[in-house]
Amino acid sequence: MSRMGDVLAGFHAAWEFESDFVRIRYERGIRTPKLFQTLGERLIPFDAIDTVTLAPGRRGTVVLRLVPRPGADPLMEAAAGQLKEGGDPYQLALPAERETLAEYYADELRAQLKSDRGPAERFLVAAPEVPLRFKAYDGKATFDGKTVSFRWFWTGASSAKWKAGDQTFPVADLNGVEWRSPEVFEGHLRLLRGAAPQVPVDQDPAAVVFGLGYGPVHESLPFAAAVLAAVRSARPTAVIPAARRDPADIAERIRHLGELHAAGLVTDEEFTVKKAELLAEL
Repeated sequence: MSRMGDVLAGFHAAWEFESDFVRIRYERGIRTPKLFQTLGERLIPFDAIDTVTLAPGRRGTVVLRLVPRPGADPLMEAAAGQLKEGGDPYQLALPAERETLAEYYADELRAQLKSDRGPAERFLVAAPEVPLRFKAYDGKATFDGKTVSFRWFWTGASSAKWKAGDQTFPVADLNGVEWRSPEVFEGHLRLLRGAAPQVPVDQDPAAVVFGLGYGPVHESLPFAAAVLAAVRSARPTAVIPAARRDPADIAERIRHLGELHAAGLVTDEEFTVKKAELLAEL
């Protein structure tokens, strides 16, 4: 690798190259994505990197990107590919005239990576620090490192959640986390609990619902990542996928989605994306 302490500065972040990791420092400012500002600084071990790419970007830029190994970073595992291109914390955009320099660092990094590496057996990148909290549409979510708590808002919570009462979930009782970006239809955070049947998120006391201005990415995603890391640490072998939904439930949700689309409450793009997501759950 290049000399320890070498720094490559781009838009919104600077990468510092050390002997066995890349330190990413995110800038603060009104143009920097809020998720980056929340993350502040991250250490990415070489062992957590699958590959490195360099490609043309927008408006006279090139984008240097680290591609993490599956299972190496709780943040990216929780995101599950839902982050927008500009919100990827593993990318560094630079002016196009610095492409030669970026290619140099890309080659240097590639030379440090082991070949034929598969999914990581454990998280190699640190999770966001706790305590964490955010406001959803129907309640307030808090996490202290050991317990997730949901406190319902009377203005947004369903009658089913009010009847269930405020909820507390020890990490030891969880199997995972399902995060759906607040930037898409039906955004939510759901705690996964073994073989418990899944019901619509607005009726599930183990889930909070996002909405316009509620559960923003820079608050809810680090929260989900921290919970996921704690679950994996408590149960290192318990990587249990979410249960498949009942086909009848999927059909009903697609019908309801169609009604919202017909009423003009859901755009064509949102309808197409969400319908594909629901069909994928069969």
